[in-house]
Amino acid sequence: MSGLVSLVGAGPGDPDLLTVKGLRRLQEADAVVYDRLVNESLLSLAPDSAQRIDVGKMPHHHPVKQPAINEMLGSLAAQGKRVVRLQSGDPFVFGRGGEELAYLRERHIAVEVVPGITSAVAGPGAVGIPVTHRDFASSFHVITGHHKSADGQPDWPTLAHAEGTLIFVMGMETLPSIVAGLIANGKSPATPTAVVQRATWPNQRAVSGDLAHIVQLVAANGIGAPSVIVVGEVVALMNDDDSGNSGEGGDGNGAQGGEA
Repeated sequence: MSGLVSLVGAGPGDPDLLTVKGLRRLQEADAVVYDRLVNESLLSLAPDSAQRIDVGKMPHHHPVKQPAINEMLGSLAAQGKRVVRLQSGDPFVFGRGGEELAYLRERHIAVEVVPGITSAVAGPGAVGIPVTHRDFASSFHVITGHHKSADGQPDWPTLAHAEGTLIFVMGMETLPSIVAGLIANGKSPATPTAVVQRATWPNQRAVSGDLAHIVQLVAANGIGAPSVIVVGEVVALMNDDDSGNSGEGGDGNGAQGGEA
């Protein structure tokens, strides 16, 4: 008897943002295979008897390789188990959900997708930044700051001149090169820019300023990963009351930052 693998998006961090269907699948689970950035309070929603298997990846350190995760999901399902593959955000937004779906389908293992709220939208939203706004941006573009190959680079000329909001995820390590790539290809250094760390978590923090000075602001305020980087005029709508910042500081160039 074959089981079922549910690829469930856990949302950006706040457990209340898990979908109703995601909650139901966790409550029915025989095994939960989860990532590093998942809020561990969600694991308590599964039955006490359910297996809980940590396959989290750290930057440059993947103790459980993706092929092994694929095989694990297939093996558990082959035992007739209801398996929840719990990934932060949405499993199809720079997650490995697409690879896992293809692997399971190729082996005729029952699999479903339970979408989650992606941090690419929830991160800006948590500090009052709408990714689209009819006065500022009619589109948004989500870009990964982490590339499979060392020489992989975004299409900077296209991004620098794109209409709309640019949202970078997994980009803190490459923030200086993101800024340099955009400015060198024509993006105004004065473009409003924000970085939101651990969006929707209790220790959420954020800074905002202009593109030219965001690297210095991030360093001065100790902002690190996981964070979402937002570049565009919509950043001007950021609500400081929601940012987790307790103060502001200027650098003489219109940039502002704060620290929780």
